[in-house]
Amino acid sequence: MKILHLISSPRGNASVSRKLGNAIVERLQAKEPDSVVTVHDLTSTPFPHLEEVHLTSFFTPAEQHSPELATAVKHSDEAIAELMDADVIVIDAPMYNFSIPSTLKAWLDHIIRAGKTFRYSEKGPEGLVHNKKVYLAISSGGIYSEGPMKGYDFIEPYLKSVFGMLGVSDVTVYRAEGLKVPGVLEHAFEKAVESIAV
Repeated sequence: MKILHLISSPRGNASVSRKLGNAIVERLQAKEPDSVVTVHDLTSTPFPHLEEVHLTSFFTPAEQHSPELATAVKHSDEAIAELMDADVIVIDAPMYNFSIPSTLKAWLDHIIRAGKTFRYSEKGPEGLVHNKKVYLAISSGGIYSEGPMKGYDFIEPYLKSVFGMLGVSDVTVYRAEGLKVPGVLEHAFEKAVESIAV
């Protein structure tokens, strides 16, 4: 089994989403000892935010790429190849202002490409990414999986929608939430790890 582990928190080893993602990977490795894990810390090696040169490179046939376009498309091509090669994708996603960090959004912008990971058909977008399992390791200071703040969670529905469009519907979510809530924070991480089933 090939596991792609994406880290998007800039908090290093203090990151709860990273710790939860690591716990998921460890459970997967315990189940499949021969697994190969590729780790990308998107904060230490960030993907560039999309600029005109990237978009031009995406929509220009490879044989027509100038040296500048060939350089611009390299991040995307390599990330898509890595995504396609993986069996399992583990994504650490801390909640920042109700959504994902920009580092993770930048990675998504490079892997969501018409003709590569999805295509347009008469019935709308059709995913080209198949036979993948995605685990989301979400952390948040408040509680967003239920209750009055649930409508403010734009992480889970967004990522499920994105991967669903790409053809991946097998998405499991684990949450370390309430990390700033007295009476909850003391056991939030342990509760999240105990819930992991792979």
